Amino acid sequence: MNNSLTNTARLLGAGLRALLMLTLVTGVIYPLVVTGVAQALFNDKANGSEVTADGKVVGSSLIGQAYNLPLKMGQETPAPDLKWFQGRPQNGLGSNSVNTRYKLILSGATNRSGDNADLIRWVKDAKASVIKDNSTADYKVKASEVPADAVTSSGSGLDPDISPQYADIQVHRIAERNGLPVAQVEKLVEDHTEGRTLGFMGEPRVNVLELNIALKALVAKG
Repeated sequence: MNNSLTNTARLLGAGLRALLMLTLVTGVIYPLVVTGVAQALFNDKANGSEVTADGKVVGSSLIGQAYNLPLKMGQETPAPDLKWFQGRPQNGLGSNSVNTRYKLILSGATNRSGDNADLIRWVKDAKASVIKDNSTADYKVKASEVPADAVTSSGSGLDPDISPQYADIQVHRIAERNGLPVAQVEKLVEDHTEGRTLGFMGEPRVNVLELNIALKALVAKG
C-alpha cells in the first residue's frame, strides 16, 4: 500500500514538473524569443506593416481601404470619391460576400463560377462604371483597356494593390479632379509601381494607400 502511494506521488510529481517546465519553455521562453527576433529583425512586418502619414498611422500596406464619399440619406452603397485612386471592388462583387467593405469582420469572395449569371452581370456593371468614372473630356477609356482587377475582387476581398494598367486608366480622372498635369500623375504611378517579387514571382502592382498618400502630398504642394 505504501509503495503504491509512493509511486503515485512520484509519478504525480514528475508530471507536475514536466508540466511546469513545458509551460515555461513553450508558454514563456519560446514566445519571448520569437517576439524578440521578430521585433529586432522584422519590426515593420511584426507590427502589421503599418503605413504612416503626417506622423500618424493611417493603415496597413497589406489591407485595402475604401475611398468613398459620405453615405447620403437613402443610399445603401456609398459612391466612390473620384479624386482618389480607387482599389479593387470592395464587396466581393455581390451582396453574398462576407467581406464588408474592408471592415475586417470577415473576408472572402463570391465563390461563384465564371459562368454564373449574377457574377457576369456584376462584372459587366462594374466595367461600365469603370469606363464612365475614368473617362474625361479629353480621354475616353476603352472597354478593352479595363483590366480584370478593376472589375473583380481578390480571393480575400482585402487586396491593397491594383495593377499598373488599372492605375493608368485612372490617371486622367485623377489629374482632372485635382487640377494636376497628367504627366505628373503618370510619374506618380510610375514611382509607386513595384515589380515582381524577386524578379519572377507575382505581377507588377501599385499599392493604392501609398499612392493616395503621395497624391495628397502632391496636391498640397500645388
